[in-house]
Amino acid sequence: MNSEIQRRHFIKWIGMSGLYMTLPIAGCIRENEASTEVDLTSLRNVFDVEKLSKKEMGEDALLYLNDGVEDRLTLKANVEAYKKIQIRARRLIDVRNVSTGIELFGESWDSPLILSPVGYQQLFHPHGEIATAKAAAQKKHLMMVSSVANHSISTIADKTQAKLWFQLYPTTDRKITKHLLQQAENSGCKVCVLTIDHPVLGNREVGIPLLRKIMSTRKLKMGNFEGIFPDGIMPEGTSVIDPSMTWDMVGWLKENCGMKIILKGIVTKEDAALAVEYGADGIVVSNHGGRQLESNLGTIECLPEVVDEIDGRMPVMIDGGIRRGTDIFKALALGATAVCIGRPFCWGLGALGQQGVELVLDILMTELKRDMQLAGVTSIQQITKDYVRS
Repeated sequence: MNSEIQRRHFIKWIGMSGLYMTLPIAGCIRENEASTEVDLTSLRNVFDVEKLSKKEMGEDALLYLNDGVEDRLTLKANVEAYKKIQIRARRLIDVRNVSTGIELFGESWDSPLILSPVGYQQLFHPHGEIATAKAAAQKKHLMMVSSVANHSISTIADKTQAKLWFQLYPTTDRKITKHLLQQAENSGCKVCVLTIDHPVLGNREVGIPLLRKIMSTRKLKMGNFEGIFPDGIMPEGTSVIDPSMTWDMVGWLKENCGMKIILKGIVTKEDAALAVEYGADGIVVSNHGGRQLESNLGTIECLPEVVDEIDGRMPVMIDGGIRRGTDIFKALALGATAVCIGRPFCWGLGALGQQGVELVLDILMTELKRDMQLAGVTSIQQITKDYVRS
């Protein structure tokens, strides 16, 4: 099969699988670090890093990364909802020593900040997930690896010292799903994060014109599928999207792997109750970064009812819209065990590779520690709902 026919099959499969929004855009991949020397002191917050990332990885890549569905109301709500929550600070507390440590599934972490699963990170930087994982390891943060990562989870585990969880798109073929689970377990993963808000692809209207630009760019592999399909490309009729998936999937996963099962995409108390009933081990309150249903409801607005329903029976994490240390503080105050970021660390990756991811993590953790001191708390466990109002 010649290269032109291969390319046509690839483009046809992308449209079927729903992954067209996770592919490389022409001209955005570069082989080196930042094109000009950067004064890191000028990067005061994640928004400064975002501006640099546009310069380095290109406008199209940033547009894809920052895009949401339809009118982007949910995308905006994720960010704007944090601004409605106010912090009630306490005074005259000795805050010389502050601890940001948490515990998840019996393991201690220095930070409540987790790197969310983001597919096709070579779209933003040629080193992709390897650079992100090295940054996570260097800064001692947990990283979730996407099913559609460019590098396989086994490669990421071999090349870095990062602590990894595996995010699962189940596919319509359970034999393939078993292969993905086994690969993750063999790589040392103890947790599987099942994405459940993706039965069909959201209406990402900007993605269609971006797809056309793939015609002139090189192909990116899905590393986790390389052991299943030639070049890591799924054949026609196979997809990572499974509209038939039900709550029974939790039991199936428990029967077919030894990992803890976290459900990513819970936004209501009713589904939180079902997560407990069906034996899930944890929850991520998530709306896919505003890239699936246009609900116009931010994840932080969903968090309290989920936390109340769970009532301490399992960890509850959250993603979507976290841009400042105060956002992390507010999410923790409303009951989150940990918080997850996606776009901000990808801005860092696109701007400066591994160094950029480390910089974003440093910025957010510095802000969080300072905000804790200003609010009068010295540990994550002290951040309760008494410290916020909305």
